Amino acid sequence: MTAQLSETARVARDLIRFDTSNRGEGDANPEAEAARYVTDYLTALGLNPVTIESAPGRASVVARVAGSDPTLPALVLHGHLDVVPADPANWSVDPFAGEIKDGMLWGRGAVDMKDMCAMMLTSVAELLRAGDQPRRDLILAFFADEENGGVYGAHYLVEHHPELFEGAATAISEVGGYSVELNGTRAYLIQTGEKALDWIRLRARGTAAHGSRVWSDNAVTRLAEAIAALGRHEWPVALCDTTRELISEIAKIYGEDPETVNAEELILRTGTAGGFIQASLRNTSNPTVLKAGYKHNVIPDTAEALVDVRSLPADQPGILAKVQEIVGADIEIETVHSDIGLEVPFAGEAVEAMIASLRAHDPEAKVLPYLLSGGTDNKALSRLGITGYGFVPLRLPADLDFPGMFHGVDERVPLAALDFGHEVLVDLLRRY
Repeated sequence: MTAQLSETARVARDLIRFDTSNRGEGDANPEAEAARYVTDYLTALGLNPVTIESAPGRASVVARVAGSDPTLPALVLHGHLDVVPADPANWSVDPFAGEIKDGMLWGRGAVDMKDMCAMMLTSVAELLRAGDQPRRDLILAFFADEENGGVYGAHYLVEHHPELFEGAATAISEVGGYSVELNGTRAYLIQTGEKALDWIRLRARGTAAHGSRVWSDNAVTRLAEAIAALGRHEWPVALCDTTRELISEIAKIYGEDPETVNAEELILRTGTAGGFIQASLRNTSNPTVLKAGYKHNVIPDTAEALVDVRSLPADQPGILAKVQEIVGADIEIETVHSDIGLEVPFAGEAVEAMIASLRAHDPEAKVLPYLLSGGTDNKALSRLGITGYGFVPLRLPADLDFPGMFHGVDERVPLAALDFGHEVLVDLLRRY
């Protein structure tokens, strides 16, 4: 079976077999071995990759490929080598075996985002082996720690080694370019924005006491009330330029009036496509971790919760004040990690090139902009004035819940989609 796999599928499989699980806050399986694999691959192509470790084993790799037109600003093509953890007990396959089954590559990172890392490597390999060059200088970056906000990866390199990205104006990475089925029409979503990020810790305080007491000053109860209020809060729908344009185009596909259609009701009609799009229509605040107490018969004096807050770019300045209002003045809010939101127009040379490359390989393609509800390392690169897009081109089966693969169980990607993405990226590097 291995001999029948394309090079892109083999490289993606190899990368999945490196367990680079990132549990956050500095607790991760180091990316060093995966970075060494990438370095060896790039070196074999005649490139001179640089490996940067922000902490022991937390390795990122950057390499520059000369373009045919040195007058053009450089393009950063980047991916991340870390993945979120996976519990094997919940999977039908070993999440780190890189198993091939049912025409798909299975494993943690198959879509987020070792598939793109493989496509990056093999698309550049195809150009260089043919004696060709990308149109402009290409900066390949394989970052550590994206799943922790890039603290040990993209943000570290931007702060300590900005020279690696000298001359770059545009960046392309996750999460966009994949196809969705909309009312019988195949459409590709190019990410032209992403929500802001605030990872916060809520802390409630009370008075410690014996668990048998009648006790009203209970930190756990106070925190539970705050978390329930925040987790159940219904943030209103609020459209930005990107989501307004997306809703308008989807409405036309469904034969609806863009001016009067209910945005959320329309998105819920799109099926699996709504997995990402729905959360881009409003701010969200999801409790993710709870911590309190140390013994069954002791009422603790503190209780804590982690909350993942994602806001529309324009709403971030006031989002924590609104959270404080929801949870109550007696709950402390500590920011663990914060990063900006991004939004750029669905226009310009880079967007036109992405659309043209998709249509060269799927002539009937409908291409739409969208706002990512999560975040990417484009946030870090934006601090250098680099405009970022999400473009991992994958032509997917209509019935595959692709959004559900991100951080989900049994993550997998069709082998045919990997090869499609490789071909589109090769076209893009020649075109743009």
